[in-house]
Amino acid sequence: MRVGVLQDDAAGQYRAAKHPQPVLDPLPSNLYEGSIQHAAHPNSDPPPDPQTQAINGDTVAHLPPPHQFLNQSANHSPASSAVGASPPEDGPLSSRSERPLMLRAKSDYGPRKQRQSTASSFEHRDGDEASKFKMRHGWEDQLMSPEQANLLSQTFYMYYTDKRHETAGNPKDAKDDYHVQEWRMKDRLKTISALLTVCLNIGVDPPDVIKTNPCARMECWVDPMGTEGPQGSGGANPQIGKNLQTQYETLSMRTRYKLVMDPSIEEMKKYCTTLRRNAKDERILFHYNGHGVPKPTAAGEIWVFNRSFTQYIPISLYDLQSWLGAPGLFVYDCSAAGLIIKNFHPCIKKHETDQVEARRRDPTTPLMNWSDCIHLAACREDESLPTNPDLPADLFTSCLTTPIEMAVRFFILQNPLPGGPTLSEGRNIPGKISERRTPLGELNWIFTAITDTIAWNCLPKPLFKKLFRQDLMVAALFRNFLLAQRIMRKYHCHPQCYPEIPETHNHPLWQSWDYAVEMILAQLPSLIQQAKENKELEYQHSEFFAHQLSAFEVYLSQGALEQKVPEQLPIVLQVLLSQVHRLRALILLGKFLDLGPWAVNLALSIGIFPYVLKLLQSQAIELKPVMVFIWTRILAIDQSCQSDLLKDNGYAYFINIISPQTGIPVGNMAEHRAMCAFIIAMFCKDFRPGQNVCLSTNPELIESLLSHLVDMENPLLRQHSCLCISMLWYDFPEAKWQGIRSQAHMRLCDLALDPVPEVRTAMLHALTSFLGIPDVTDQVAYIEETIASIILAMANDSSVMVRKELLVFHSTFIARYKNKFIVAAYEQFTEEHAAHLAQDASIYRPATPSEANGSYESKRDLSFDNHDSFSRGSSVESNTSRNTVFSAMWKQVLIISADPHPEIARNAGIILDNVLGALFDSPLAVYVHQMLDDMAARPIPYAQVPTTSLDGPTRLQHPDVPRAPPSPTPSTSSKHDGYFSVSAGLRRTASMAASIKNLASFGATKASQDPSQSQSLRGSGAGRRSQVPSDWNRPPDATDPQPTRVRGHQIAKSPSVPNFEPRNFSQPPTIPLTSNFFQWSASYFREPQMRPSEADEPGSLDYNERLWRRNRNDKIIASTQPLKEVAGTGRWDVPAGVLATNSPPMKMVFHQFEDHLVISDDQDGISVWDWHRERRLARFSAGNPRGSKISDLRFINEDDQALLMTGSSDGVIKVFRNYENEKQVELVASFRALTDLVPSTHNAGLVFDWQQGQGRVLVAGDLRVIRVWQAGTELCTADIPARSGSCVTSLTSDQVEGNVFVAGFGDGAIRVYDQRNRPAESMVRVWKEHKGWVVGCHLQRGGMRELISAERGGAVRLWDIRMDRSVGVVKGKGEGGIGTCRTLSVHEHAPVFAT
Repeated sequence: MRVGVLQDDAAGQYRAAKHPQPVLDPLPSNLYEGSIQHAAHPNSDPPPDPQTQAINGDTVAHLPPPHQFLNQSANHSPASSAVGASPPEDGPLSSRSERPLMLRAKSDYGPRKQRQSTASSFEHRDGDEASKFKMRHGWEDQLMSPEQANLLSQTFYMYYTDKRHETAGNPKDAKDDYHVQEWRMKDRLKTISALLTVCLNIGVDPPDVIKTNPCARMECWVDPMGTEGPQGSGGANPQIGKNLQTQYETLSMRTRYKLVMDPSIEEMKKYCTTLRRNAKDERILFHYNGHGVPKPTAAGEIWVFNRSFTQYIPISLYDLQSWLGAPGLFVYDCSAAGLIIKNFHPCIKKHETDQVEARRRDPTTPLMNWSDCIHLAACREDESLPTNPDLPADLFTSCLTTPIEMAVRFFILQNPLPGGPTLSEGRNIPGKISERRTPLGELNWIFTAITDTIAWNCLPKPLFKKLFRQDLMVAALFRNFLLAQRIMRKYHCHPQCYPEIPETHNHPLWQSWDYAVEMILAQLPSLIQQAKENKELEYQHSEFFAHQLSAFEVYLSQGALEQKVPEQLPIVLQVLLSQVHRLRALILLGKFLDLGPWAVNLALSIGIFPYVLKLLQSQAIELKPVMVFIWTRILAIDQSCQSDLLKDNGYAYFINIISPQTGIPVGNMAEHRAMCAFIIAMFCKDFRPGQNVCLSTNPELIESLLSHLVDMENPLLRQHSCLCISMLWYDFPEAKWQGIRSQAHMRLCDLALDPVPEVRTAMLHALTSFLGIPDVTDQVAYIEETIASIILAMANDSSVMVRKELLVFHSTFIARYKNKFIVAAYEQFTEEHAAHLAQDASIYRPATPSEANGSYESKRDLSFDNHDSFSRGSSVESNTSRNTVFSAMWKQVLIISADPHPEIARNAGIILDNVLGALFDSPLAVYVHQMLDDMAARPIPYAQVPTTSLDGPTRLQHPDVPRAPPSPTPSTSSKHDGYFSVSAGLRRTASMAASIKNLASFGATKASQDPSQSQSLRGSGAGRRSQVPSDWNRPPDATDPQPTRVRGHQIAKSPSVPNFEPRNFSQPPTIPLTSNFFQWSASYFREPQMRPSEADEPGSLDYNERLWRRNRNDKIIASTQPLKEVAGTGRWDVPAGVLATNSPPMKMVFHQFEDHLVISDDQDGISVWDWHRERRLARFSAGNPRGSKISDLRFINEDDQALLMTGSSDGVIKVFRNYENEKQVELVASFRALTDLVPSTHNAGLVFDWQQGQGRVLVAGDLRVIRVWQAGTELCTADIPARSGSCVTSLTSDQVEGNVFVAGFGDGAIRVYDQRNRPAESMVRVWKEHKGWVVGCHLQRGGMRELISAERGGAVRLWDIRMDRSVGVVKGKGEGGIGTCRTLSVHEHAPVFAT
């Protein structure tokens, strides 16, 4: 195969001339997401006056007036138009967060070299003369209006790149996408009782303690020596004990405290065992103050007294553990406390071995988890407590139970300010700890936020959860323990704990704490004065939380992309408690949750849930939008919150917003309503109490949701309203009756032609949920059949997602009326059998799908109750199911089982196999077997019909595929062999449905005659036409030999389908099928909505690639424009390369900007070549059935990452992405654009034209209509009558405005159509000058916009749609010869064509 180039040209410069390919196309008005700005060429002057903005072809910005339209623009100096000048619009041009405006490369427009030659330049002529050189068709003023010029400079719209195409409507694998981390505390413990043991024995120092003088004396902020009284009797002991209990009560009010002062060993045992008995499995706190007894022993024993206080008695840890059991929380405030922790674990191990032994003897012994203990100790094993007289003696206890007083005291000691507050003043900060708007309360609040945040940032997450979220008492003690770590290390003590935690004393947030303390101390004198005078406290509140929110905001704008954990999260949580900062905190939290599932999991693990649940009780209207957003994000990740929403009627918050009467103050109201609909759908999903309360407390909910279905501006709201109705209805008959009263099913059916595929799918989802009211009354059956008959037409939807959901509906309907479908299947067999017996196809014509989908009358007498009528034998003709919705649906499922999309074909196969299995298990089986044997015994001579693999091209069929027969009886399985070898072309496949489909595909595979016959080979679709006997009315390749494989030609592999699993034939086929559309829709709310996607972020890899491509395209256009003038005179016979394909090339298409050449062979193979380097990049199979061929190829989205669109002669259009990479090529979309086509290699098959600007596919072929499909909506928008009995052989259209298109026909006619007219009046001109099959017609998108057509006999004609005759003709060399001209190719911009 050879590619011609201009003779004396450098390799990089002949792209424009080398291939007759479109360069760029204009864009429609209704498809843009961004606003436009003037897109002139680099360095060009300001745009000229609108009147002078004539634009050549599809040139894009502001060009000189018409008389200069072939030469250099006066506006551009040579300097300003240097090749490769990079356009200035590098950044996004709009501040909106949608797709940034990557400006399009401009076709037919770019810097041109100055030329002196006047031969092709009209520079020196006057305007009158130049006006004769007007563009064809009167289109020179097509682009005069500034609106049109503006339109063309708009952004490029990409088709088939939405999420539904990338995923084929399947949710991503949950493992990759997100998983719900366990954030709820399953084992929430409470510390329900506490033993406070204080061994002081005031007045008697233990022997191993040498006290300094002066010495630390305060215990619980009481000086034991300051109160008079005999030792041990009364004195300071009761006051100290009382204070200790009060201090602990500020941490946890609910705990029961038992105070033991100077206990004996007997008392210890008694109290410990009593506490454990009462506590059962809950946690016990054991606080030990050992300041009046010796240090713990080397074995970790602690000391108490004998009854007369004459001896110290040690308690072994083993005994203490036996008395106290587990779980426990131990606080040791004594010197060398680390020894206790060190020795605790060996004793636990001994308990565990004892327990195992005891259970061996007596299996009923209760189990105890001895190791579930938490320890806090004041110092290491070799350290003594500090004795500084400015500190309390129980420094560790003071840090743990009165942290604010201790922290303020520490601050004053570390920062002695002259004239500053004294230690005693530091203890008198006014206010209450529990009131956050007082100085002391605010300090406590800041302290809680800071310690929580330090722990969150320093501890491993599971440990943080255990220590700071499981138990309020443990959390409070550990927060204060961080303070003890910081203070005591200044006095050479290192508090210990188990489980161990990292050092936190030098965390930067402590500086924020010191600042907060300092700010309060600075205001202390005036505060004390105000308190004395009993005035309302006036003081300057801390800025701490406002500053931390600002830091969080910076994080969100900078560090969030790398999924770095934000340090401020726990503080944001604390801020939710404050009314002042609440709204700002919620908005920032919403932005954080928007980052994705990882952020939601983080927020839930930090403990955000109780806060946002509580806020649902708030009626503050300004919080509503952000609360809706936050709850949407949480529920999209974790469905388990349903019962929480039910508990305090939280769900009502969202139902109120859905109602059209109540609004919330926000611009995008509809989007928030859609989120509310999603929240209610999640609330009802598989949760009957949720469905119940929604319906009982808000009976108008369904009506509210239905009212949103007509909101055409907001597809997201329509989609989620449908899904919400669906979840309300699912398995809940009361709600369905409520729907019937609102006519909901009919109002949903109105969405069958909704412009958004997701909405159509959601509508089908809702109708599937609607089926199945348990009591099948006549009314219910009538309603369900009405719905089924209305949505049968949706089988022709081009969206894969819609057709997939339609099958879920069908399978649910079929499972509900199984018996009627068994009868329908049986009668289908009898029809096939009758057709088979009527050897000649003309005697019997089965119903076409269009008839099958037509009228039906509701006959409900279909069931096995009257199967006796068949008992006389299978020859009895019965029409029980004819014209019912059941037979129409059964035929439709048979057709869908041959769907071009493997997943849909797979699902239809499951339904077929299920019903056929039931048929073979039914009393009718015997007649079916008779018919099958009969058909097997008389093979039909014309049955050359090969099987098409049902589960997509991925499964090759072999005769030896094992299959399990659907019926257990051996006789049945042996019959199957006969059945599966019915005709020459049928192979036994693993799926019964695959074979049945070939017996019964109604008009899809009928009557293809023997290829050696010489008359026109068209099937039932074409048989109705008047045949013109002349050879010229046949395609040029009609007499070619049958396509054969070249030796060594491997079968190409098929492209993959996103998230597709081939069918597992070891599983029995079960229906109804399950839909995963709701999960797929929910994933929308797991993706970032507040910022552009990664690909649209300036600087991202995708963005840079697109920018590079755009600049490269501009350069290519600029460098190839000057070649247009040379093209008419240059030589075209120098080969640019030779590509050795090992199968005959049938169709070829060049990419405008890449070095890609795509070639299809005479069957289903597609090869992609780099023609410049002469190497093959990829080869794959388009997957069309055997006996059909690829009849057309186009690139779409060529300005960016192109997709490949193929049309095959069985009427199917497919779109592939990554076509140049064999391993990554994927099927993006596939649909049957023309129904009732016969797959054949010898007619026009399917021809199509792609309009990038309008996003339309015009499809025609062996059918009497030209069908217009809209890529954006994936719907057929018009069927334009071709007004001819002959087949359409080529299509071309105006790519600028996209209204006019031209078709060439098999009988030589050329017809012009205008889509602006009504379909019946669309044909505006017909020329019949060609004498035979038109091999091609083409309308240039640039240059002079010439319209050229060629016929098989070789004549090429030039047309102007304003004229009644051709304006020029070039006679072919072989005028009158047969099969002379095969194909026509026209350059898009230069006056050059090739045949």
